[in-house]
Amino acid sequence: MVITRFAPSPTGYLHIGGLRTALYNYLWARRNNGKFLLRIEDTDLKRNSLEAAQAIEEAFKWTGLSYDGEVVYQSQRFDLYKKYIQKLLKEKKAYLCYMSKEELDTLREEQTAKKERPRYNGKYRDFKGVPPLGIEPVVRIKAPLNGEITFEDGVKGFISFKAEDILDDFIIARSDGTPTYNFTVVIDDALMGVTDVIRGDDHLSNTPKQIVLYEALGFKIPKFFHVPMINNPQGKKLSKRDGAMDVMEYKNLGYLSEALLNFLVRLGWSHGDQEIFSLKEMIEFFDPHNINASASSYNQQKLEWLNAYYIKNAPTSKLWSEAALFGVDLSEDKNAKALADMLRERAKTMVQFVQMTNNIINEPLSYDAQAVEKFVTTSSAVYLKSYITFLEEYGGDFESATNEFLEKNALKLKDIAQLIRIALTGSSVSPSIFEIMDVIGLQAVLLRLKRFLDFLEKKGMKSE
Repeated sequence: MVITRFAPSPTGYLHIGGLRTALYNYLWARRNNGKFLLRIEDTDLKRNSLEAAQAIEEAFKWTGLSYDGEVVYQSQRFDLYKKYIQKLLKEKKAYLCYMSKEELDTLREEQTAKKERPRYNGKYRDFKGVPPLGIEPVVRIKAPLNGEITFEDGVKGFISFKAEDILDDFIIARSDGTPTYNFTVVIDDALMGVTDVIRGDDHLSNTPKQIVLYEALGFKIPKFFHVPMINNPQGKKLSKRDGAMDVMEYKNLGYLSEALLNFLVRLGWSHGDQEIFSLKEMIEFFDPHNINASASSYNQQKLEWLNAYYIKNAPTSKLWSEAALFGVDLSEDKNAKALADMLRERAKTMVQFVQMTNNIINEPLSYDAQAVEKFVTTSSAVYLKSYITFLEEYGGDFESATNEFLEKNALKLKDIAQLIRIALTGSSVSPSIFEIMDVIGLQAVLLRLKRFLDFLEKKGMKSE
């Protein structure tokens, strides 16, 4: 059985690189009818944030990436880690190191001066003397002093590290007894049965250390897939300005979770030329062996295009449930579908959808000055007053009524269309005026037209 996991540290928000890693793990587990686990790596007690941990789970809930079982918190497993520390000490695969911080700093300065790689020199590796007083020891693993550490990476292929180049006897427990990152990861992945580790390639340098620990503890080594990072369009590290922000901020900006997941799955993976993927299709087609070995680039325009696609094709009920998050709920309105259909083609985000909704359902409080200056003429008030009178008498279909009005008054639609649009929305940019009129109804149309006429007359434009 394939078992994957996502294991973030709750020291900050979950950004899209983390969400992509979670998505890849989720898809691979689901494709193989396996398990996808969530582990919160909160052993850094000084930097942990309860709010950050809750935000991670909130992001999972929003995106629909359901995990199996309970969330595992490393902070609740310290006794377990201590048990395995003692096991390694008892088996003499690890040892107590009494080198003080000052002594270690001096050693590193000397090595740097000699142009050597700074590293622990193994002073206490086989120590049999009397420990110095006043020093709380750390625990170090006995790492290989020579040879190679190799593994087959599912993305990058065969990888080999020379032990003497990358390893010293690294610390697995600090002087206060707390375990280090690489140690807890190995213990938890092994005991949770993780078979496939899909993670960012910023963890690649940790892998040989973890392999040393797997072998020392007698645990089976999982398969590794190290995913290249997401860069900005200029090929540099993604910053908040480029899109590396809290996943939930995408929700606040009006992006649908389906669009964000579709966007992320394509940042480093592809299936032919297909661009649009349902979650079901992602599960069907995704294989981490097909992840690109080179970094991908964030593309804001692509995300907006995908989001517009999902808005355009979303059920009406979905659009209004999303709009309700921004304070607009017209799901029970008799014109809800007509309004959604009018706007779904024009909105790139739900924020835009809601803004356009408000512009239609709410009477404008002001009129765009540039639009008034551009489209209002000396005849505008006269035309508008006549049109209002005609509508009051005609009623019925707005488009038919308007065409009849134009014919009787020897006018063209361009003579009054923008006047009507400004009166209805306050702007010269909107969906079809007839669609808007159908949605808000005759009484609202007449009210808005009369108020705009009043506005024009107060500006000195007579309607007589």
